[in-house]
Amino acid sequence: MTPDQKALVTATVSTLQAHGVALTTHFYQRMFEHNPELKNVFNMGNQQNGKQQMALAMAVLAYAENIEDPSVLVHAVTKIGHKHVSLDIRPEHYAIVGRHLIASIGEVLGEAATPALLEAWATAYGELAGLMSGLESGLYQNAANQLGGWTGWRPFTVKQKVAESDEITSFYLYPADGGKVAGYLPGQYVSLRLFLPELNLFQPRQYSLSSAPNGEYYRISVKKEAGSQHPDGLISNRLHDFVAEGGIVELAAPAGDFTLDTSKPTPVVLVSGGVGQTPLLSMLDYLVTTGSPREVVWVHGSRNAQVHAFREPVAALAARHEQVQHHIFYDTLAPGLEQEGYYEGIVDLQKLNGGTLMSEADYYVCGPAPFIRKQVQDLAALGVPRAAIHFEEFGPATLSV
Repeated sequence: MTPDQKALVTATVSTLQAHGVALTTHFYQRMFEHNPELKNVFNMGNQQNGKQQMALAMAVLAYAENIEDPSVLVHAVTKIGHKHVSLDIRPEHYAIVGRHLIASIGEVLGEAATPALLEAWATAYGELAGLMSGLESGLYQNAANQLGGWTGWRPFTVKQKVAESDEITSFYLYPADGGKVAGYLPGQYVSLRLFLPELNLFQPRQYSLSSAPNGEYYRISVKKEAGSQHPDGLISNRLHDFVAEGGIVELAAPAGDFTLDTSKPTPVVLVSGGVGQTPLLSMLDYLVTTGSPREVVWVHGSRNAQVHAFREPVAALAARHEQVQHHIFYDTLAPGLEQEGYYEGIVDLQKLNGGTLMSEADYYVCGPAPFIRKQVQDLAALGVPRAAIHFEEFGPATLSV
């Protein structure tokens, strides 16, 4: 990009701050009208609730604000790249998106969208698309080259469904072709897609892998959205209600950059809310099954014991392994739970600040955005360095962007 083109892109920052969501909303409507086949790629639940439009608006704004040095966005770009690979997004998709994005800028800005401005944004988008495609090409190669690896969508058989609580069920997924499965880093996820007759679409969703790598199967643990007909729960509820043992689902290879750093000797504190515990379960399982000597503190929040999945397995691990502590927060403590390690109310790390929390530890946090925001703020107030705090947000990554 020329200096003049960078200046033109930078000059649109205030407009993006004020009207970014309107722009991205127009963009998606335009793209789906002209290329309806892409509805099979995008999560239409996030289209309906507006999360995808907000996430894209924030990403476009961040790119415009940092056009002089996009390298500061490397973390966000990497996270998006992993998501794209998990959805089997290819270079040809970038050409479609770019065409509709530049057209949308012209249609939304009207006379303010001069030919020079549109050319500047087209150049900026082209550079970003090249960066993303290069990153994703490497991820695809890594996925395909390892034992049991693949790219695209691969059929898996649901061999077991195990109820973990009143709301959460684990699905044990084995390759339908009888082959091996690729390894993964503790904390990663897989994309799963099903055909929804009511939408006449394939729809993908991401689910964290909830056990340590084993080479034979993948386990995901899925919350049922009781009574929900909202698109957010369409795939999760269909898995619970209509996909029986022996049923077939399609998976993309494991992806994601929210992963346990297995090379470090530091203590590990795993902090989760609700079904946000699933990637942290993989981390805990890995640390225990590999015989790691690292200290582990498990902190989890749930509404009550009935909806608290994996309560007994985690408690049993803590009882068998002296380096593992566990602390549970319930909205209300039922009779019989007034014991050490159980607390009433939402997860409050301040209550554990009596030697349980360690300044030299790495902290992994997962849950909804408000939960993450509170835990990160509390950890910062406790003096934990930002570099030691790692988090994963459900849905489009608005926090990390």
